[in-house]
Amino acid sequence: MNEIESAVLGAVTLDEPWSLIESFSTYKREHPADVNRAMDEIAARLKKYGIEATMHEPSLYLSLPISARVEAGGTTFRAKPPSYALDAVDGVTGELVYIASLQPKAISTMFEKTVDSTGALAAMVRGKVVLSEGFANPGLVSQFTELGAIGVIAINPGVDVHWGTCTTVWGTPDLDDLPRKPSIPAVAVNRESGDALIELAKTGTQVTVFTEMEEGWFSSKLPEVFIKGTEEPEKYILLHGHLDSWDVGVGDNATGDATLLEIARVLWANRDKLKRSVRICWWPGHSTGRYAGSTWFSDNFALDLDENCVTSVNCDSPGCRWATEFINLCMMTETEAFLSDVIEEVAGMKAEGERPHRAGDYSFNNIGLSSYLMLSSTMTGRDREEKGYYTVGGCGGNIAWHTENDTLEIADKDILLRDIKVYLLAVLRNANARILPFDWRATAAEFLETIDGYQQKAGARFDLGLSRKAAEQLQAALAGFYSGIESGAVDAKHANRVIQKLARILVPLNFTREQRFRHDPAIPIPPLPALSTAADLDKLGPTKLGFALTQLTRGQNRVVSMLRQATDLVASAR
Repeated sequence: MNEIESAVLGAVTLDEPWSLIESFSTYKREHPADVNRAMDEIAARLKKYGIEATMHEPSLYLSLPISARVEAGGTTFRAKPPSYALDAVDGVTGELVYIASLQPKAISTMFEKTVDSTGALAAMVRGKVVLSEGFANPGLVSQFTELGAIGVIAINPGVDVHWGTCTTVWGTPDLDDLPRKPSIPAVAVNRESGDALIELAKTGTQVTVFTEMEEGWFSSKLPEVFIKGTEEPEKYILLHGHLDSWDVGVGDNATGDATLLEIARVLWANRDKLKRSVRICWWPGHSTGRYAGSTWFSDNFALDLDENCVTSVNCDSPGCRWATEFINLCMMTETEAFLSDVIEEVAGMKAEGERPHRAGDYSFNNIGLSSYLMLSSTMTGRDREEKGYYTVGGCGGNIAWHTENDTLEIADKDILLRDIKVYLLAVLRNANARILPFDWRATAAEFLETIDGYQQKAGARFDLGLSRKAAEQLQAALAGFYSGIESGAVDAKHANRVIQKLARILVPLNFTREQRFRHDPAIPIPPLPALSTAADLDKLGPTKLGFALTQLTRGQNRVVSMLRQATDLVASAR
């Protein structure tokens, strides 16, 4: 850590961030009116330090859960509807059918479909209300909707019922997205209620699902701070996190909002030490709009992000109690070495990264931004097991996530201070790096591993040799490119232009199916998705083989073309 970095990190205190957390712990931030109140508080605190801020006011399409219940066998069961569930105040009644599923054991599987879809399964659930384990998320609800269910009841793992969202639409829908809006009521119940409903399902009991929702367009405030750098002010790091929460949402995400506030304060006071700029945003509509705030920003500043943003850094659930480890961290492969070094320097710990999920506010993959972090530090697997905790998607692993129990005691001052410094150093070092700290050689190696894995599963049925050759050529070109940077043969300005432009090609290739500037559905996307059908040939069977091979041919064309573009770009720097 150099002298500037040490001085900037030494300026961090908990006075302002903890004050914000205490304030946010006193009121809910679900309805846009309450979220806007919180946004105004952020703006007022920024103003107190003389920090210039822009308050955007987008109109976002949101879905606000009000109430839900399930009636079956003469009993009323407590329930919560996820956002975007169909409004069914009069209830939807049908035969209850139980489809067993496994609760997710890792964050990486939380958003996936829960069971294998077959014709027999469709016959079992068509026209019925489905009961199954899991959270009321897009993977579970969309799957049973496609199979013809008229309602879904998700059995949560413990005594609490968790809020969530069930739409696959990412952000405010456009005309093409509208057909994917959920068309059935969905609710979540706790384990005890779920077990009772399983027994009722065995007898073919009729069940009625009631949901009350408020859905429509809402004026939503979105504060932005732009801290200009001294050498390349047009280039910037985008640091961001969501402000709306379920209930008071201390660990998810008042601690994140406080982290952004403190980093804004410290960097504003030290802006003369920044080479590139830092852009900080607090998002509305994260839960009630499936990342509507960050998606609005991605849409409305797309061309500027494309031209000038060097990276996206997401801040969600830092500073939570018992969060002693940096595991399951989202980081794109090219960012892994850089972020790992930052965490080791600040926290003295090894970071364990994983492929970013199609979740959080990763609303910039379609533009092609190298990105890192989503959730922050978390508790160890052993601690979770000892406490009897199950997998959740935030709060440092605390099962208060997305419940009314996510209150002030979930935050931890010492851990918050450490996590603020992790985010601050990552942003500061990224802003001041002579060469953007992203290693595309690691990504090329990842591509080769992915292609080899797909080839092994496809066997003789499809040849991915063209994709492998293109990835090898990119790998070779990158070796020469980074060697040229190290020797000084490639100047820093040109190197950074290439590194940034590589992200515009390779991030969409690895994380999207849609064309650039559109948003993929909020369901998991496998590596190099254009080739992922190769892994499904056994499951698809002989009747669909010809269609699958056609899809793979087209997908390989896309992959090879984009890898060649990347190789040509790298070659231009030598």
